Amino acid sequence: MNTAAPSLADSNVEELRRQLRACLAPDCIIEDSESQRPYECDALTLYRDLPLAVVLPENVEQVQQVLQICHSLSVPVVARGAGTGLCAGAMPHPDGVLLSLSKLDRILDIDPLARTARVQPGVSNLSISEAVACHGLYYAPDPSSQIACSIGGNVSENSGGVHCLKYGLTVHNILALKVLTVAGEELTIGSQGLDSPGYDLMALFTGSEGLLGIVTEVTVRLLPAPEIARVVMAGFDSIDAAGDAVGAVIAAGIIPAGLEMMDRLAIQAAEDFAHAGYPREAAAILLCEMDGTHEEVDQHVDEVAQLFEQMGATSIAVSHDEAHRELLWKGRKCAFPAVGRIAPDYYCMDGTIPRGQVTYVLNEIHRLSEHYGLPVANVFHAGDGNLHPLILYDASDPLQIRRVEAFGSEILELSVRVGGCITGEHGVGVEKLGKMPSQFSAAELGQFEDIKYAFDPALNLNPGKGIPILKRCQEYRALPVRHQHD
Repeated sequence: MNTAAPSLADSNVEELRRQLRACLAPDCIIEDSESQRPYECDALTLYRDLPLAVVLPENVEQVQQVLQICHSLSVPVVARGAGTGLCAGAMPHPDGVLLSLSKLDRILDIDPLARTARVQPGVSNLSISEAVACHGLYYAPDPSSQIACSIGGNVSENSGGVHCLKYGLTVHNILALKVLTVAGEELTIGSQGLDSPGYDLMALFTGSEGLLGIVTEVTVRLLPAPEIARVVMAGFDSIDAAGDAVGAVIAAGIIPAGLEMMDRLAIQAAEDFAHAGYPREAAAILLCEMDGTHEEVDQHVDEVAQLFEQMGATSIAVSHDEAHRELLWKGRKCAFPAVGRIAPDYYCMDGTIPRGQVTYVLNEIHRLSEHYGLPVANVFHAGDGNLHPLILYDASDPLQIRRVEAFGSEILELSVRVGGCITGEHGVGVEKLGKMPSQFSAAELGQFEDIKYAFDPALNLNPGKGIPILKRCQEYRALPVRHQHD
């Protein structure tokens, strides 16, 4: 099985363009390379390419027509949401069409009694909560990019966020999907009920990275806003103490709404950017949020504060009102852009590890940082072990690029070695393709290929992403990064 689509003949390219122009308005097609530049990569700028055309359909029927055209001509299709992804999953195919779903941005229906909302894939994550706030409801998954990232992209990557410890990932917060197959046929997956007959295709499609179908509608589950939420911020004078405190919180039987960790470099960058009141002298901080009724939150705040003190916290602060709580989270959610101010570039990793391995892995990352001569700011979902080390480097230096790639590769291998996995919420895309054989056996990779082939026999949906070619597993272990237009 070959996952790379063949190059198109010139006659097919012209026929593709003719048919696209027949079904889309001129301003919905971008064909010149200069105008395509904003679409050449997602937020992981190490990987770039340009497609034959970028299309921006305005409704589901046009999406369907585009897929039918591409299917008839055997043209690869790469779906794109807001472009905030971090694994090159939305990088265009040079012989294909980039299908942008940004114009499908309507909230179709809100049912406050059923606590659901039907939305199109281009709707931003945050706008769902804003639209339902008047009903006392909200949408729980909250990636750091929630102001911009789209719900379709969240489904594609099974995104989480700072509150995923208690409320789960995207897959736990959606009820139904409408999906178009590679041939343009519509499928409905899931239902409004808590369960539906047949195989659990919802779990299969959520996190499938655009390899199996194109999502055109999402029914999300809404939650009642808690009476109150408060954050306990604790500073520690060592990474070890902070890491041990993470496990102690869970061992105490407390499930926080969010439990985040930042090290000194991330703390200082975030504090300079957001002025959140973080203790700049701390080696690490934990942000632990409790939500629920006033009584249970008060009890858990006291318990967590006492626990942090017992675990050696050098400073403890508790949010005193909603504005203060939001300020503490602002520093965490602004950590990525904040770190971007102290280096020309950064490479955000996404390994996931068992909570009990946090201290060991962070110390190993520090050792690797010294080995490669590249600083690292650690910002991550400590409660569920989803690491986001930000490796600082200069992309204009080819030697640094090679070092940062090798460094990132070792972090992923380290995650697998301690019982974790190569991705938590960013996906595989192109970035982690070479590490799939480190995580999965040949038999498991063969199953992934069979599933892909069942939904997309010609392998034209996001080809070359997510699943390595089984017969070339050993080659993929040393897969070089594919830089375009360096």
